[in-house]
Amino acid sequence: MNIGSHPSKFRKALSAWYAVAHRPLPWRTQPSLYRTVVSEFMTQQTKIKTMLPYFDAWMQSFPDFDNLAKAADEDVLKHWEGLGYYSRARNLHKLAKIYVSLESKPQSREEWQQLPGIGPYTSAAISSIALGQANAVVDGNVVRVLARLKDDARKFKNNGAAVKAFTATADDILDGKNPGLHNQAMMELGATVCLKNKPLCVICPVAKFCVAKERGTQEERPKIESKTIIKVEIDRAWVRQGNRLLLHHISESSAQLAGQYELPELKMISGANSNKRLLSSQSRSITHRRIKEHIYKCTTKGKNDGLLEWVPLGRLERITLSGPHRRWVRDLLKIDN
Repeated sequence: MNIGSHPSKFRKALSAWYAVAHRPLPWRTQPSLYRTVVSEFMTQQTKIKTMLPYFDAWMQSFPDFDNLAKAADEDVLKHWEGLGYYSRARNLHKLAKIYVSLESKPQSREEWQQLPGIGPYTSAAISSIALGQANAVVDGNVVRVLARLKDDARKFKNNGAAVKAFTATADDILDGKNPGLHNQAMMELGATVCLKNKPLCVICPVAKFCVAKERGTQEERPKIESKTIIKVEIDRAWVRQGNRLLLHHISESSAQLAGQYELPELKMISGANSNKRLLSSQSRSITHRRIKEHIYKCTTKGKNDGLLEWVPLGRLERITLSGPHRRWVRDLLKIDN
């Protein structure tokens, strides 16, 4: 059965499945405009399983736009610590300040897209899920579902190109009467059933509409070019004097981690190479980069970079440490005492 010829039957099967199979996520069980906005910011480039405890803590501290708008920058970043891509937190904070100041609140997708951190995908999600407007949401999960339903064999340069290519199809099959539920159902299907590897076709509610399943090409769709993996190695310094730790305080003008702290790179420490001793090696991945970081215990001689700051150990839990640095610092304090 072709999805293009039977869109109403497809929508009916999808909505019936979603009604009983969707995950009871907090922004679904207690829906509101604000909770939708926060969830969309937090799930950008972050798995739902990872962000759920952050969402709960965020709602405890900043339950609405007003409370978030009044919050201090450092408090907002502290609540975001560990989620990464901190520009999302800053933009969400800016958005709240603008939103509460507006006499006429944004209603359309176009109006939402004028606010900080809101792009085509996020504006479509907010306007459809929270405001009931007929805008199709297309993310990686939806691309995968649509590519398999149509058995589309085109090869795309990146996910952005694929999203653009499938937007028209998503618009065509959108349930205009219940756009928010339809969009959530499409994303839920891709996240829980139409998986990237080993899709669960046997329990798929719309399998009869799937051309790729019929042809056995599910795992070949969609075709998106892989990014070249870049390997990076970084040497970092662990410099402790009594109850103080030397950290790099990132410039407020930095595009990525403004105002946060991290273990300094070894090259920033005067005289470090003459007395270094390897304490730990850590690996992590950020998008297409594979990063190997070596942390050396050392001392410092002479004057250091002005962005280096001695932080009392008792203050460490109150500052915002970027990425996995919080975990590294906690672990290293256990062995360096």
